[in-house]
Amino acid sequence: MQETQKVVERALAAVQQSRALREKQQARRKAVFGRIEAASVKITHIPKGIQLPLNLQ
Repeated sequence: MQETQKVVERALAAVQQSRALREKQQARRKAVFGRIEAASVKITHIPKGIQLPLNLQ
């Protein structure tokens, strides 16, 4: 019975290690793609000489 418990403990440890690695990679991907997305956003350009309506109500 002890050997079975050791096997189960090793399996659970492997699952926990795999989950931690997957979460770390996911956080890294989110950071990288977040920077790429922020760099690719175009800034709205308002040409000079155009008057924008201003609603003061």
